[in-house]
Amino acid sequence: MAKVLGSFSITSEADGYVLHLEDEDGETLEFSATLEQLDEITEAIEDQLELEDEADELPLDEDDEEELPDEN
Repeated sequence: MAKVLGSFSITSEADGYVLHLEDEDGETLEFSATLEQLDEITEAIEDQLELEDEADELPLDEDDEEELPDEN
């Protein structure tokens, strides 16, 4: 089962960056990353958010629409 992300940070180092990922229990993992890798992470997050936005904008099927009570 996946751990729940508690927090994260990114620090700059002489030879790149370090991603610090902390789970809700306080355990921290550190990953070295290049600028290119950070760009790839950013693009992957943006792509996922766009997919979710598009899914939210899809019209409901007639079968999915709730019937509203008649006001008469």
